[in-house]
Amino acid sequence: MISVFDMFKIGIGPSSSHTVGPMKAGKIFMQNLTDSGLVTQIDELRAELFGSLGQTGKGHGTGKAVILGLMGEDPETVDTDSIDGILEHVSKDETLTLHCGKVVKFTREQGITYHRRKTLPAHANAMTYTLIVKMSVFSSALTILSAAALS
Repeated sequence: MISVFDMFKIGIGPSSSHTVGPMKAGKIFMQNLTDSGLVTQIDELRAELFGSLGQTGKGHGTGKAVILGLMGEDPETVDTDSIDGILEHVSKDETLTLHCGKVVKFTREQGITYHRRKTLPAHANAMTYTLIVKMSVFSSALTILSAAALS
């Protein structure tokens, strides 16, 4: 028997299809960096959104999901009452405080690029995370080809 919990996902909204996957992808990306030992060397983070994530992401809350995921938050456990305060702090200070406590540069204007008409070859809805370490740019090892796969 299928439960209602199998059909619906918990997310921050307003569109769970545009927030659950990107939030989980950000968290996975940061976990990969932690596991590889790179997380303590990060100076700056950036994200690029493609396909419908880039086209409608601003209105559907994808940007806030990316930010929260990079900070180590999970869609099912994030304190929803604290989200507005977290996002205000990120905008004001132009930094992200990572799950390990490290503070890195992140501006909401330059930190997230919404590609409205660009897709990646493997899948239309994709996101790429990039980290900058000591003035060297490394493309992330994690390009998520479909946010739906993570939601």
